[in-house]
Parts: sequence; structure tokens; C-alpha cells
Amino acid sequence: MIIFEDVHKSFGEFQVLKGIDARIAKGQVVCLIGPSGSGKSTLLRCINGLECYQRGLIRVGGVVVDARSRTIHDVRMRASMVFQRFNLFPHRTALENVMEGPLYVLKEGRDEVCERSLSLLRRVGLGEKSDAYPASLSGGQQQRVAIARALAMRPELILFDEPTSALDPEMVGEVLAVMRSLAEEHMTMLIVTHEIQFAREVADTVLFLDGGRIVEQGDATQMLNNPQKERTRDFLRRVTHPV
Repeated sequence: MIIFEDVHKSFGEFQVLKGIDARIAKGQVVCLIGPSGSGKSTLLRCINGLECYQRGLIRVGGVVVDARSRTIHDVRMRASMVFQRFNLFPHRTALENVMEGPLYVLKEGRDEVCERSLSLLRRVGLGEKSDAYPASLSGGQQQRVAIARALAMRPELILFDEPTSALDPEMVGEVLAVMRSLAEEHMTMLIVTHEIQFAREVADTVLFLDGGRIVEQGDATQMLNNPQKERTRDFLRRVTHPV
């Protein structure tokens, strides 16, 4: 589903990604972990062309990611993204936010889109909030609307950029529960997260990034319980047993 080959990305003189190599298969749940500034979110944003990488190659479903090419439209049709800050349209209801993409990008019929969008809101536990505006919803509810909006595009892949980092602790669980259900349905997901226990429970594969490089990658259970690299062990000690 996704292939990274020697991917490099810089902002001016600052090199953020320094040769990323990885492969993600269809149906896999992959978590990207690592300290702040390690390149996790930048790598995610390079996948759908929100950032341009300068060297190497990224393929999504066999299509080369090039933000300057028309092919980026094909990539974005395959890959939906859920952001940290929800990015809902404040002047549209929850239902209208979910309907937006299928109506105006996929050009689907309004009745069909409305029915499917209501079904997706029910799926994320918000069927009764279809007429609510984002300002009246909690952070957890807004993020679940954002997930329903991503699903409305019928993606082959969903990219999650720290989907719980902007939430109060008591709201994190409701969002992770929706993501667990997607994992059980074998939705391909690439998730930037600091939720190590969630990664341990849900991920097939974990990539640990530090300083713009993949320090270690492998089976989630093996890597999170018995990492081979000292830098990985040190990071996991710090995030699971903070001082």
C-alpha cells in the first residue's frame, strides 16, 4: 500500500527526514512513535502531498506521490487524513462536514451521501449529533466526526496525525475505541501517536523515528516489549515511566 525509498525532506537548512525506507502492506496498522521533532508528522504529510519531499520516492497504491503532479489527486482519493485539530468547518453541522467530500469531490448524489454519512455518524457513536455544529461538540466528538468524514471518502488508507494529542485525557478513550474498531475491520492505517499502550494493542508494526531516521522497526509486540536498540529502549522508558 505504501512504499518509502530513501525519502529526504528539509526545511531550508534543517533536514527533517534523512533517508526513510519502509513498506506498509494493505490491511496493516502501523504506528509511528518517537520524540517530538523526529519527523513523524512530516513523513505523514509527505504521503498526501501536504509537504514536498526533495529526494527519494513514495508510492501509495502504486502511484508515485508528487505534490506538483496531477497524480496527487489519485493519491488523495486513496488516502484520507485525520488531523490533530479536527479541521471541521465551523459553519457546517456534523452531518454536513461528513457529506462535504463525497458531494463536492466524488460528485455523488445527495440522497446517497446523506444516508451514508448518517450511517457513518452512527458508526462513531454520534448519530444523535448530526445537526450539531462543531462548537457545541466536545473535542472527542469533533475528532469522531473527523474520522467519519475521512471514512466518507471510501479510502483505502487513513493517515492519523496524533489524533488524540489535542484531547482532554477523559476523551482519548472514545477516539481510540473507534480506531480499534477500524483496525478490527483491517483498514490500512498509519498512525502518528504517543499512546504506547494503544500501539501495543492495535498495531501490527511499529516504526521508531529519531532525528529524521528510522532507528528501529518491526512487529509491534516484539518491538515495544523487547526493543533491540538502546535508543528505542531509552525512549520507551521515558514515555512509559516519566519522571
